[in-house]
Amino acid sequence: MATRTIRIESDPILRKVSKEVTKFDESLWALLEDMAQTMYEADGVGLAAPQIGLLKRIFVIDIGEGLVEFINPQVVLEDGEQFGEEGCLSVPKKYGPVRRPNRVRMRAQNRMGEWFEIEGEELMARAMLHENDHLDGKLFVDFVEGELVQLSDEE
Repeated sequence: MATRTIRIESDPILRKVSKEVTKFDESLWALLEDMAQTMYEADGVGLAAPQIGLLKRIFVIDIGEGLVEFINPQVVLEDGEQFGEEGCLSVPKKYGPVRRPNRVRMRAQNRMGEWFEIEGEELMARAMLHENDHLDGKLFVDFVEGELVQLSDEE
């Protein structure tokens, strides 16, 4: 396992659309391990492959309930609404209010290529949609309603 460098907002790779994953092998498994380690070391709850410079449809999430790996995710259902603060490892020290569905169901593949469905509510739903946006070249700052807050270096 290795910690990867997280790309920052100005990096053009963060604005590109990721490609579908077709090979489910040891190199993919190593990438998933690196992504998880990078996310944990950065104190994040999610990390998408474009954030470490790879245009692959992959992200990982852990909101405190265990790691979930998403490969080639597809949104199946969105329901309800929530409005709250979001931040991003690729947009350091900036936060802003974003409106998202309160519940989401996604279909994705696991590291073996097997399809599964997972449903998330509240923070999990927010994280799933936030990371999925990265795969389409979108950042949370594109959806902020109101003021984007910049924290100082002391915070």
